[in-house]
Amino acid sequence: MSITLDEKEKQYLLDSIRDIPDFPKPGIIFKDITTLLNNKEAYKFLMDHLEERYKTMNLEYIAGLDARGFIFGAALADRLGIGFVPIRKKGKLPSTTICEKYELEYGFDEVEIHLDAFNSKEGARVLVIDDLCATGGTANAACKLVKDTKATLVEICFLMNLKFLKGDEKVKVHAPIYSVLDI
Repeated sequence: MSITLDEKEKQYLLDSIRDIPDFPKPGIIFKDITTLLNNKEAYKFLMDHLEERYKTMNLEYIAGLDARGFIFGAALADRLGIGFVPIRKKGKLPSTTICEKYELEYGFDEVEIHLDAFNSKEGARVLVIDDLCATGGTANAACKLVKDTKATLVEICFLMNLKFLKGDEKVKVHAPIYSVLDI
């Protein structure tokens, strides 16, 4: 297995993701990853691929975005034998945190990380991971948080990147992006 997928492999994963029309509102086609997650062969294939890609990057932590980034991030951290750090919606973490606001279609939201998330190790090598890059707001905020802890952001990984929304443009200023599937 290589560190990138060929078109046939990408199509295999894409075929395991269900489209839900008009969710959460009319005109949206929602990419439902639950069908990938409950397909043990497709999920294993994806996780094998991510493990192969990241096993030689000397990562120390994976930071997963609330909530679907937790699914891939925690599993990958376990496979790589490294730590997992959750980046959560505001008010969900119990210790001292730092926050970053980001813009939504109608307003703002915030994500936060524990101040000592990377054991206060300056320069810790971190991968940020999430299931989807749409407008890039959440991922951009997460990248800023990782950098605010003085960690080194090695790469940002998305299962899917909705290229037409150009969110990746906002995020790639922080570190290289790897999208398993560009849509």
